[in-house]
Amino acid sequence: MPNDHADAALDAVLARLNTALRNKDVEGVARLFQDDCYWRDLVLFSWNLRTLEGHAQIRDMLASQLPQVEPVRFTRDDREAVADEDGLLQGWLHIDTNLARGYGHIRVKDGKIWTLLTTMSELKGYEEPSGTRRPKGAEHGNRRERQTWLEKREQEAAELGYQTQPYVLIIGGGQGGIALGARLRQLDVPTIIIEKNERAGDSWRKRYKSLCLHDPVWYDHLPYIPFPENWPVFAPKDKVGDWLEMYTKVMELNYWTSSVCQSARYDEHKQEWEVTVLREGKPVVLRPKQLVLATGMSGKPNIPRFPGQDEFQGEQQHSSQHPGPDAYRGKNVVVVGANNSAHDICAALWEGGANVTMVQRSSTHIVRSDTLMDIGLGGLYSEQALANGMTTRKADLTFASLPYKIMAQFQIPLYDQMRERDAEFYAKLEKAGFMLDWGDDGSGLFMKYLRRGSGYYIDVGACDLIIDGSIKLQSGTDVSHLAREAVVLKNGVTLPADLVVYATGYGSMNGWAADLISQDVADKVGKCWGLGSDTTKDPGPWEGEQRNMWKPTQQEGLWFHGGNLHQSRHYSQYLSLQLKARQAGLPVQVYGVQGVHHKR
Repeated sequence: MPNDHADAALDAVLARLNTALRNKDVEGVARLFQDDCYWRDLVLFSWNLRTLEGHAQIRDMLASQLPQVEPVRFTRDDREAVADEDGLLQGWLHIDTNLARGYGHIRVKDGKIWTLLTTMSELKGYEEPSGTRRPKGAEHGNRRERQTWLEKREQEAAELGYQTQPYVLIIGGGQGGIALGARLRQLDVPTIIIEKNERAGDSWRKRYKSLCLHDPVWYDHLPYIPFPENWPVFAPKDKVGDWLEMYTKVMELNYWTSSVCQSARYDEHKQEWEVTVLREGKPVVLRPKQLVLATGMSGKPNIPRFPGQDEFQGEQQHSSQHPGPDAYRGKNVVVVGANNSAHDICAALWEGGANVTMVQRSSTHIVRSDTLMDIGLGGLYSEQALANGMTTRKADLTFASLPYKIMAQFQIPLYDQMRERDAEFYAKLEKAGFMLDWGDDGSGLFMKYLRRGSGYYIDVGACDLIIDGSIKLQSGTDVSHLAREAVVLKNGVTLPADLVVYATGYGSMNGWAADLISQDVADKVGKCWGLGSDTTKDPGPWEGEQRNMWKPTQQEGLWFHGGNLHQSRHYSQYLSLQLKARQAGLPVQVYGVQGVHHKR
C-alpha cells in the first residue's frame, strides 16, 4: 500500500539536499546528515570506492568533487515503496550528474540522513547497447563484400593484440576476469583476457573433484545472463566450469587460453604497459593502457615452511593443487588447516577410503549451510526473496547500502540466532575438540570474509565426520616438523603420512604484482583485501573499503579485481565504468586514492 506520509517525508529531505547542492552549499549538505552518518559512494561522485564517515569527510569530498559533477539531482524512485519502520525511513533514489546516471539508497532518522549509497549506473553518451539500444545483429539491405557476424568476430580475434592493441588487458580468466570482460565488451572497450589453462572454466575443473559452490544460486549470477531456473542451488565445480566456458563464447569475449603472462612494466612516458605474453608457446608483446589483475582474491598460495619438508618421502600439496581422493584410498593423509578447503578435502578423502587427520592450528568459525541460507541470506538471495519481488540488482544494492563500519552490528544478531538454533551441533563439535569462534566481535562469516577472507567453513557435512571421529582431529597445536614418513606435531603426537595437504590459505593479491611486475610496484600499491578493522589478520588503521579492490591504486593503470561470484558480478560494473571513462577521455578526478599502510 502507498504510504503518502513516508513519501512526503523523504521527498522533503531530498528537496533540501537538492537545494543545498544547487547552491553549492557544502556545509548545508553536511548539516542534512546525522552526526553519526555514512555516505558510501561507488564511483559516482568520487571516481573511487569511498565511504565518508561524519560531516568533516562529507564536506571534504564535496568541496573537492562537487565542481566536477554538478549539476546534481536526487529523485525518489517512485516504483519502489518507501519503508517506514520505527521512525527509520528507507528509500531508493535516482541520481543525475553532469557525466553519469546513478542509483542509490537512503536511510533517514529524525529527518536527517543516516546512510546514503550513491552508485554509478551508466555514463551519459556511453550507455550499454541494451533495451531500445540493442544492436540489430543482421544487416538488412544489399552491399557487396559485406562481412557476416562470424567474419567480423574472426577478424577482430585475429587482429586484436597484433595489428591493434587492447585498451585493457585482464590477467586471469576465472569468474572475475570473465565478468569484467563482459562488462567492458558491452561498453565497447577493446579487451583481452589472458588465461593460462587450455579452456575457460579450467580454474574450476582442475580443482579437487568434490568442490562445489557453498553460496546459493541466487547469490551467484554473472552479469547479463542469470542461471536458468532449474540450476542447482549449489553448483558443482565442473558445471560452473562449463557455464564459464559457454559465457565467454556467448558474450563474445576475446579470451586467450593457453597463455601465460611472463612480465609487465609500466612506461611512464607513453602512459601504457608493456606486457609479454607466451600464447600457445609463442611470445606476444601487448601494450594496453590499463592492466587488471584478476588472478583470484585469495592471491598466491600460502605454503608454510616446516623443518623436514625436504626429507619427507610422501607427497606434499597446497589445497589449490589437490586433485581429489582417488589416488589415496587406504593412505594416511594429514590436512593442515581447518577452513573451507580443509573440510571439503578431508570429507572427500574420507569418502574415498583414506585415513585422514585434520590439524587445526587456530579456531574456525562454523555455520551450517541450511541455517546460513535461512537466516543470513534468505531475505535477499533465496526463492522466497524472489517471490517477494527482490531482484538480484536490488539485493546487491541493499547489501552495498550498509557501510562496513556498521555492518557488524547488523550481523551480530543474525549469528546469535544461528548459534541458538544450532546449539546442540556446536556443543558436539566442541566436545570433539574442535575450536570454534564467531569472529572477534561475534559478527560471523560475512565480516570474517570481508576482513580477512579466511577463518570459516560453511558446513555441508564434514563437521558430522569430525563429531563422530571419522575425520580425526588434532586441534590447538601446530606442526613441529616432518619426518620421512610422518608429521610430528608440537604436542608430541606423530601422525603417519603418505600425503600432506596444506590447506593454509593464500597471501595478498599484490604478490602476483610482485611476480609479474616487480616487488617495488607490489609494495607501492600495498596489501589487497581487508578493511583495517584491527581484528585478527586485518590490521588497522580503518580504511572503510576493501584495500585496493576495484578502484584506483597507487600505481597508475594497475587495478585488482576478484572476490566471490557476487562480488565479481557487482563490482565489475563499477570497475568497467572507471575504465570506460578513461578510454573515452572523460575528465576523471579521483578523490582519496587509498594510502598504503601494509605491504603484505
